[in-house]
Amino acid sequence: MSGKRTSRLRRSLPRLGRPTASDASSGLVTGLFSIPEGMAYASIAGFNPVAGLYAGIVPAIVGSLAARSVLMVTTLTSAIALTSQSALSDAGLDPKDAGNVATLTLMVGVVMLLMAALRLGAVMSFVSNAVMTGFSTGIALQIITGVLEDATGYQPEGHNKLYQLGNWAAHIADWQLAPTVVACATVAVWAVSRRVRRLEPVALLIAMVAGSAAVALLGTDVELVADIARIPSSLPGFSAPDLSAVPKLLGGAVAVALVGLAQAAGIGPSVPNPDGSRSSVNGDFAAQGLANVTGGLVQSLPSGGSLSRTGVAVSAGARTRWAGIFSGVLLAVVLLVCAPLAEHIPMPVIGGLILVVGGELIWGKRHDIRLVLRTSWMSTGAMAATFLATTQLPLQRAIILGAVLSLLLYCAQAARRARLVGLVRDDTGHWRTAEVPDRLPPGEVTVLYYEGVSFFAELPQLDAALPDVAGARDAVLVLVVRGVPDIPSSTMVKLLQRYVRDLDRQGGKLIIAGAEPGLVRILTAGRLDRDLGTDGIIPASGAIFAPLEQAWATGTRWSAGRSQDSAQTP
Repeated sequence: MSGKRTSRLRRSLPRLGRPTASDASSGLVTGLFSIPEGMAYASIAGFNPVAGLYAGIVPAIVGSLAARSVLMVTTLTSAIALTSQSALSDAGLDPKDAGNVATLTLMVGVVMLLMAALRLGAVMSFVSNAVMTGFSTGIALQIITGVLEDATGYQPEGHNKLYQLGNWAAHIADWQLAPTVVACATVAVWAVSRRVRRLEPVALLIAMVAGSAAVALLGTDVELVADIARIPSSLPGFSAPDLSAVPKLLGGAVAVALVGLAQAAGIGPSVPNPDGSRSSVNGDFAAQGLANVTGGLVQSLPSGGSLSRTGVAVSAGARTRWAGIFSGVLLAVVLLVCAPLAEHIPMPVIGGLILVVGGELIWGKRHDIRLVLRTSWMSTGAMAATFLATTQLPLQRAIILGAVLSLLLYCAQAARRARLVGLVRDDTGHWRTAEVPDRLPPGEVTVLYYEGVSFFAELPQLDAALPDVAGARDAVLVLVVRGVPDIPSSTMVKLLQRYVRDLDRQGGKLIIAGAEPGLVRILTAGRLDRDLGTDGIIPASGAIFAPLEQAWATGTRWSAGRSQDSAQTP
């Protein structure tokens, strides 16, 4: 038994695989990106920039070790940083207090672990592809607009990301020459390097090193990482949480966790596992939870699956989860060995490369966008609404809107899917589909198959499709409900009660065939068994057509007996 448990445990643990040279180079590129990007995100949200830097070490290592999405990089994102700042501000706490940050980060990790334990990742299955496409594309646009100032020296106006993009393009005359030239040159080096097959995995690293070296040699006056904050030549130390802040941060921790998990949920579909293994939303929930619990104790800000940093890792040649592990390890090495050198990375170089990453993420969504546009107008509307919400509203509100839109899409599709299908028995004894009659023919057995989930919104359509019972003397309706879930809508029970009474007044009978055990209990609790009689509910069995055959035989005997009784009555 212990051997079996050990075997199951091994299967449940993520496979590390063998690290490759491209994983190492990808980890170096991703780690170097974590220096300016993490510090910038933390600074924008009012946190100590070094806390954003530290989010790229321990959380990245722990997250990559445990994640089910192999290439997902767990670290600070702009959305998480801004949501965290909002959570602390709403609680009246100082975002630069290390104890408050540690408390929030730990609580976010606990919420993520709790959601993983409750297997709430299944909830993400109800978020449609249309909504996720709009959400992911909106996040990619946020990534782009977040570095426009770094790349061109012009800070676009407005809160709406689309408006910011338009404002930025309209004020091209206000772009500063030096950062714009540096960013464009960096993108050009990346594009040329990418065309060389052997250099493609390290194109981002080549562009970063070349751009930084050129700025240093030419003495170009642009903003450097050092202008954001000084990078300490040391590893993060222990950070004690302030337990008195826990009650104030309960709601905020849930909001930050939801933002982080929603962002990470789009990574698995966007970046499939190279080893062919299947990603798991619940597994990723747990990985991010562990990353935050450990990161909260070592001066890190809340972290989550980063679409931009994952995009950097993939573009730099990531092949296994070792790329994310290397990114944290090599970032720690860089801090210990050459922190002052890393301070000289120009922000326009980072801005140009983040523009590339954001553009690639949007380009990678083109097939999904085209598919949604071709599917239906409802899916198109949901995608567009989620995209617009992501570019304009706070991210937690955009997530809620996307979830509501997904639920509405599901309800609409479920309601439209419900229908009745007529079944007739041919001369060979086989059942074939037929039209549903407008009226129940008297003295005959009519068989209808119900396709649906008994959702209350679909039942008016079902009610209208049921045959009229007027004049249905000695008629039998066999309603096959094999596909109805164990717990149907109470509206369905009321509909059946009314139909049974109407049919009974006309001298007819209803037989329900193929009912699952839970459905039988619900119908019995609604006292339908009394109205239908002992033979009126035929449970489902292992043989798929057996309940239908039994109902057909029962209905035929009942109808024939009623007709014979009527004929003998003077």
